Amino acid sequence: MKEEEKNLPPSDIPQDILRKMYVAMVNIRKFEERVAEILRSPKKEITTPCHLYIGEEAVATGVCSALRKDDWVFSTHRSHGHFLAKGGDLKALMAELYCKKRGCSKGKGGSMHIASSDIGLPGSSAIVGGTIPIAVGAALAFSMQDKDSISVAFFGDGALHEGVSYESLNFASLKKLPVVFVCENNLYCTHLSVAATLANPNIYKKAEAFGMHGIRIDGNNVMKVFKVAERAIADARAGKGPTLIEAMTYRWFGHVGPYDDLDKGLRSKEELNYWMSRDPIKVLEKFLLEHGFMSELERDQIHKAISEEVEKAVKFARESPYPDENDLLHNVFKT
Repeated sequence: MKEEEKNLPPSDIPQDILRKMYVAMVNIRKFEERVAEILRSPKKEITTPCHLYIGEEAVATGVCSALRKDDWVFSTHRSHGHFLAKGGDLKALMAELYCKKRGCSKGKGGSMHIASSDIGLPGSSAIVGGTIPIAVGAALAFSMQDKDSISVAFFGDGALHEGVSYESLNFASLKKLPVVFVCENNLYCTHLSVAATLANPNIYKKAEAFGMHGIRIDGNNVMKVFKVAERAIADARAGKGPTLIEAMTYRWFGHVGPYDDLDKGLRSKEELNYWMSRDPIKVLEKFLLEHGFMSELERDQIHKAISEEVEKAVKFARESPYPDENDLLHNVFKT
């Protein structure tokens, strides 16, 4: 077990993947920035609570870039980044935030219940730790059906307060299931520091108790995330069992909403500035520019094109209809 991977050779990642990851992170960032603008507007166009992913883009992007379309991802209340990184449609996501009929969850889920089975994201949940056992169940199904697909459970550091998380880790390791556990440790469990809530804040070390590989990585370096995820995914697919990845990262905004929450005294301006200086997009951008994998003109074109697509998504959402009473029992299932 290693505390962190060092000297990973990022240059052995194909250039096309590096560029795609850059585009994916910018796509998430610009979408979330636009959502934040709308949330701050007095018009109150979006009323569903939004937990923004700005600052954490490298985790979802690095992991999902190593997955296949038939691999499944299970998300949390902070789900926008996972949806987009897995290939979700900007318009469908924006429409869902507006609770419109053309949204990816038909306007019934809002921000915290994003779903799109066609891209391999069966669901998200606002229940902390709630999708971890579901991801394990999916992995068990893949195993029983002799499929070589895998599942990924994304969760925050707060999920380690839930007993079901440990039950899931144990069962997955016991049965060597094809699942990867990705803890996005952004240092805060809602409004409390992780160090103030966990007796042992070294989350990756919890894997040792269940006989599985655990590793802590720099979650703001998408190249490192991709390499570690690629290895964990290959191991899971080969029947070697699960891996627990603790990706150290940081959310720029507060737990929920478009503000930094500095006025609440939960964290310091110095801490926020430090993590903003380690912007995951800038880390990859610098690498691409320095190695000639992208020009400044190409960078500017990427940003412009994505900004235009985000605006199209906003227009689509605003013009889409709301669900009506006839939609109430559609896409609802019972057992």
